Amino acid sequence: MDADRAVVVERLWGWHREQAAELGFDAQALCIAEQVHGAEVAVIDAAPSTPIPGADGIITATPGLVIGIYVADCGALYLADPVTGACGIVHSGKKGSELGIAAVAIRLMQEKYGSDPSDIRAQLGPCIRPPAYEVDFAAQIRASCMEAGVLPEHYADCGVCTSSDLRRFYSYRMEKGRTGRLLALLGRLPAAS
Repeated sequence: MDADRAVVVERLWGWHREQAAELGFDAQALCIAEQVHGAEVAVIDAAPSTPIPGADGIITATPGLVIGIYVADCGALYLADPVTGACGIVHSGKKGSELGIAAVAIRLMQEKYGSDPSDIRAQLGPCIRPPAYEVDFAAQIRASCMEAGVLPEHYADCGVCTSSDLRRFYSYRMEKGRTGRLLALLGRLPAAS
């Protein structure tokens, strides 16, 4: 984790835990990935107390955990299987998209939780896009999901470029690296008792 990002994350960590609590999760159930711009996806069943080292994605099937990644131009890809209850979130920028991190997460959901890729719903959040950036990793992410077996009708892309509105989104490229981070969260609340 680079020094600037580490400072931002440390400053926001308490507030982000509060946001997880407002969504109905235990504040201590927030899990984030270290994010090294790779294709490593962690499988978790309990919340670690620190970011998961070396990972750019997280999958789980444990109700009550809320998993998250930070983005500031890279894509946050949400994966949810309504049949098994498994879910995942990946940080996919230029490098992760080239390495096929989306497909890695989908294959892990299949191996670890029995997910059928044709059941998985995928949603891509805001990310930088051409012409603001020379690489269309949004298209690479979609292609990776389709190749892994996600059905076209189960894939959604908000189509928003992070460089288009700096009052709503952070853009590492447009703000020359001196920017905040958006936190993308996903989880399944525990069943009411």
